Amino acid sequence: MASQDLESAQRTYGSFISMLKWAVPALAVITLIIIVLIAE
Repeated sequence: MASQDLESAQRTYGSFISMLKWAVPALAVITLIIIVLIAE
């Protein structure tokens, strides 16, 4: 039973990390655009 929980946790962690790889740069670009718009 514990091995199933571990496998499930690893899958969840893996999908979370892969989502983070796209979310962090996207948020950085959006933030940069907003800062440039405010600065003008």
